[in-house]
Amino acid sequence: MERSDLMPAIVQDASTNRVLMLAWMDDEALRRTRESGEAWFWSRSREAYWRKGETSGNTLAVEELREDCDADTILLRVHPAGPVCHTGAESCFAPWLWRVIRERALQRPEGSYVVELLDDPSRAARKVGEEGLEAALAGAGESDQRLVEELADLWFHSYALLAARGLDPQLVEEELRRRADGR
Repeated sequence: MERSDLMPAIVQDASTNRVLMLAWMDDEALRRTRESGEAWFWSRSREAYWRKGETSGNTLAVEELREDCDADTILLRVHPAGPVCHTGAESCFAPWLWRVIRERALQRPEGSYVVELLDDPSRAARKVGEEGLEAALAGAGESDQRLVEELADLWFHSYALLAARGLDPQLVEEELRRRADGR
């Protein structure tokens, strides 16, 4: 059932400005959010109100609520108390590869290469070194296609290493941004 009184609610980390998720709100969800200081939404699939983090503990403390110029979209600037996405990622807008790795980490399918790497961070680290060398060699003298293939391997293993160490790729992006701002 489609409700015409629902507005998209964009959730943004107040500290990093990263977009974390998109959900739906109506006047009641807004009222509950304002009164509690934590984000409340309307679930279109369950047709019920829900407080983000109600079961996981990963709540969203709301710092600011803003409407757009047409008053048909809400921006919530929040301080998350943990990962926002149900996959365990910091953001629902995480890169595709990161979502796949996080899903494997949660589901732990038998025989999964990702799970093997997650369970052995030193193996993941060795693969990053191996793939880095192969990418460098491909870049120095092999075809463009070979370089793309080797960089895909390097990126995959780098993401797996981050996950094995419990780190989000956003930290790498923040470090690169910090370096760019300092130069």
